[in-house]
Amino acid sequence: MLRSLFIILALLCLSPLHPARSAPALERGTAVTDPSALRELDRGRFGLVRMLAASQASGGPLNDSALFALPSMAPVRKSLDQEFERYVRQHKAELPNDTIGVGTQFDFQLFDRDQLYSQAHRFVLAGIVNRMDRAFVSPSGCGEIRLIYRLTEMDAPPVGDHGASARLPMTLNLVLKAKADNAIDGKGAALTCAAIAGRWLDSANWSLTGTALAEKLTAEDGPLALIGPDNIERIETNIQIAHVTPSPAREFRTDYLLKIFDYNPQSKTFEEATLEDQIDRERLVSDEKLRADFKAWLLDPAHLSEFDRGTVLIPKEFLATRAIASTPIGFSGSPSQPAFGLVQGEGESPVFSREDVVTALQKAAERGISLQNIRSVAGFERRLNDITCAGCHQTRGIGGFHFPGVDWMATNPSNTLIVPASPHFFGDQVRRRDILTEIRDGKQVDYSRGFSERPQLRGSPELAGTEYDDGWGAHCYGLHAKTADNDHSFLSWGCAKGLACQVMSEASHMGMCFVGNR
Repeated sequence: MLRSLFIILALLCLSPLHPARSAPALERGTAVTDPSALRELDRGRFGLVRMLAASQASGGPLNDSALFALPSMAPVRKSLDQEFERYVRQHKAELPNDTIGVGTQFDFQLFDRDQLYSQAHRFVLAGIVNRMDRAFVSPSGCGEIRLIYRLTEMDAPPVGDHGASARLPMTLNLVLKAKADNAIDGKGAALTCAAIAGRWLDSANWSLTGTALAEKLTAEDGPLALIGPDNIERIETNIQIAHVTPSPAREFRTDYLLKIFDYNPQSKTFEEATLEDQIDRERLVSDEKLRADFKAWLLDPAHLSEFDRGTVLIPKEFLATRAIASTPIGFSGSPSQPAFGLVQGEGESPVFSREDVVTALQKAAERGISLQNIRSVAGFERRLNDITCAGCHQTRGIGGFHFPGVDWMATNPSNTLIVPASPHFFGDQVRRRDILTEIRDGKQVDYSRGFSERPQLRGSPELAGTEYDDGWGAHCYGLHAKTADNDHSFLSWGCAKGLACQVMSEASHMGMCFVGNR
């Protein structure tokens, strides 16, 4: 069943990026995905060498050997090496009969770190993403701009029929403040969040590509004009640490290691940090006091409301500094999910009983708090997974990534069958653009979001009938024969006319929209 599900999901992820040429790109005004423009930006001011090692910029692109030799990157390399060693130790303890190592002769095939640190590989700019929808996290910085780099073998021959470059399963996300401290515009006036948002929204109407687009983006009044090394906040890494090929004895599986490194301007180094909202399940399960503290904190009505809206910021004492996101997961509860066992019914040391959740929902209602997403224990449990880094990457991703990025080094980079981002990413673009509009217009900003599996529509019909909302391949909830048995958190997760929800998990009644009867 899991193998068949993986095949279905793979086909969905490889569907054309723009099925109708006349339809506007969902990412317009919120991301830069034009291959030839990214090539020019990578060769210019947004190449990793100019962002992290300006003194070496005259020597060409920054290969990985030089990158990880930078003093600022020493803690990153040390931490990644320790995580690989930890992963191998844990594997040998839990699966002593399954071999692990670099090469096809092993049951679990590790990522070859020699490639990560070699002179023959480098990180190539694969996309630029506006995340000003995260301004609730960093209001003074107006949210974030993210430069996404993909690990690539530099001089390898093209791969496959489409002439793809020899890309490796790792991304480096350089997270920048949308507005640097004390930033001013070209006229010497203080730069505002509204002005930055307006610049990005203006770019949605441009028909430029290639060099012309790159020049317009970085012009004095362009959205990237004031983005540079001074804006750097942190580095996020996502690497396929190991994978298992399918065999009679084993299901297909890939494990992705997620890490975050905050930039310390005093030491000028990137230092290991906790992952935002990545609940440390291992510590919660083993520490009774920590469990009690976390339960009291999250079920507080104010925090529960933020949790429901997707804007909660869980305190660091409850968070982890690493996450392993395994894929594929499927539609049923699994120990591979980050919050598995934290709600009564799964695992031996739950943090939340069903009564705890029901009581918290009742208290919120009594205080006049209207919850948008969580209306049941199942909704609460799904949000616990959904809010974490690992849980989000497990949901509607391409493997373990939401933005593998554009491959402008390919022989034919404009081939639309090469999808730069996941269904989750594209489904969220309408919400992000709405938030940019609210920021630009000085309105009260609604930063809320829905579940990762179903985008928050905000009244826009743009996603109707698509795989991102209720079209073919969308995630859905199969209704029970008895109305009273239906879960109120997911009643709206239906399918477009002509499609039916094919249930793939009888336990959760979750499935996908396809032609035919349920």
